[in-house]
Amino acid sequence: MAPIVGIDLGTTFSAVACMTADGAKLIPNALGDVLTPSVVGIDHQGTLVVGRAARELQVVAPERCASIFKRSMGTDWKTTLVDREFTPEKLSSLVLMSLKQDAEAYFGEPVEQAVITVPAYFNEFQRKSTIRAGEIAGLKVQRILNEPTAAAIAYGWHGGTNIPTLSHDLDSDTKTIVVLDLGGGTFDVSVVELFEGTLEVKASSGETFLGGEDFTQTLMARVLELNGMAFEQSELRNPKLVSRLRQECEQAKRRLSTSEEVTIRIPDQQGELNEQSPVLTVTRAQFEQWTSHILNRIELPIRRALGDAGIKRDGINELILVGGATRMPLVVQRVKELFDRTPTGRLNPDEVVALGAAVQAGLFANNECVEELVVTDVAPFTMGVAVARDIGGDRQGNFFLPIINRNTVIPISRVNRVSTMNANQTSVTVRIYQGEARRIDDNVFLGEFDVSGIPRGPAGQEIDIRFTYDLNGVLEVEATVVATNRKITHVVTRYARGLTADEVALAVKEMAALKLHPRDESVNRFLILRAERIYQVLPLAERRFLDELLTGFEEALELRDSAAIAANRESLQEFLNAVDNESHNEEEYDDD
Repeated sequence: MAPIVGIDLGTTFSAVACMTADGAKLIPNALGDVLTPSVVGIDHQGTLVVGRAARELQVVAPERCASIFKRSMGTDWKTTLVDREFTPEKLSSLVLMSLKQDAEAYFGEPVEQAVITVPAYFNEFQRKSTIRAGEIAGLKVQRILNEPTAAAIAYGWHGGTNIPTLSHDLDSDTKTIVVLDLGGGTFDVSVVELFEGTLEVKASSGETFLGGEDFTQTLMARVLELNGMAFEQSELRNPKLVSRLRQECEQAKRRLSTSEEVTIRIPDQQGELNEQSPVLTVTRAQFEQWTSHILNRIELPIRRALGDAGIKRDGINELILVGGATRMPLVVQRVKELFDRTPTGRLNPDEVVALGAAVQAGLFANNECVEELVVTDVAPFTMGVAVARDIGGDRQGNFFLPIINRNTVIPISRVNRVSTMNANQTSVTVRIYQGEARRIDDNVFLGEFDVSGIPRGPAGQEIDIRFTYDLNGVLEVEATVVATNRKITHVVTRYARGLTADEVALAVKEMAALKLHPRDESVNRFLILRAERIYQVLPLAERRFLDELLTGFEEALELRDSAAIAANRESLQEFLNAVDNESHNEEEYDDD
């Protein structure tokens, strides 16, 4: 059977994994890394670059790159790189293509199927956009899996002190765990029960605009403010300065996890750093004070998830932290305070979601290692329709009638009966919403469709509205005129919709029009972009030396001399590593 992979399509970093005879395993990319930056760019030669190469390019040419586009999934947001327009779906598809190529290099055969993870709190549009990105990348998406659920699967599969192993010798005792997933761009919390080979999600909650990037951006804004600059104005007027400062602040955020204070260099308007660059000292206490308002936002989703699950804090067996942003001491401390217990971090928080997705992929591949595993999930939002009500003789519209309540186990199909309000009314418009508010004005509009053919007669003609919600988070709405059994079916489409075969072919053609570097050349492309980035911050004498190394490497590439390429690559790498080690002697981590 063709391989099925699990993919963590993250805000800042992505990863791909698979099931092997030895369990779930992460697949390295061409650079040997298991994490690929979710960054896309077009270099000065017009070549598309993805991952670390694009991340290097972003520092020196931010206008040529796009990142954090996961936050715009399911919207009509677009961006232009050089002279090409990209949607979030197309940008995500390029990251998926890169991961697909890495998996194909690992297996030595085509990879055409995947399980892709998304934040638990992704709405209809965002989930369908993710499926669409997979289709453009040439992948059949077997399942959209919530990230906290994937993490719980990974922990359950690998086992642990307080978590049963999901295998033939499973402990029959029920274990309740809470998964807190704070990645680069999103925050999710899920309450999960493990029992007798079953992983059952009881409740999920979260925020789609809360993650490590918000901490970095807040630090940037304060640094700019302390230097007499406004973040919004600087972003528009001095994008190179902001891009370089983002890198400095990201590194500072990481160092503050192990150090009490750090220094941040302030680049000039061209984004360059030198020996005369101003330096600002930031303490851990300052950073925690500046970002306290961000951290406070994790409490409401936690309370909501525990309340919906009917679980008290003393009934929790395990707390699991997922996502690189949970490495920050302030996050760990806040979780300790909220739950009065120490969270678990036995698996790498940057990798655990991809590992869980691989286990789920193993289910579709009928992998014998996971044949006993049963996974259930819940609907993250309440879904329903707009209705009118008669209040004291006054007819008022825009009320929300829930049909599927949040945290209902999925897949699910539920029906609610409504009726016409006017005599001889022959049609109604069914307006579909998602949210928790009593009135539709404060909920998310998903779509609408008309129901005609209602028999003439007095008010009160009945219509059954059925909502069917599947494991991928795709909603189908069916309206049935009770008197005639006339049925009208509507699948929510709005922004993100499933593509036809012709539309997929067109999107693939558009992507193919870009010059794509072969996989085996990405190492060289990354090295050149890394060298060009470092060149800008070096003193003059070292610049000259690096220029000689870089020129020699480029000449070897032009001559296609394998021996010369290898020798020049090694010399260039040694010099760049020495510069980076001297500048930042620290242990780095990733946000997502």
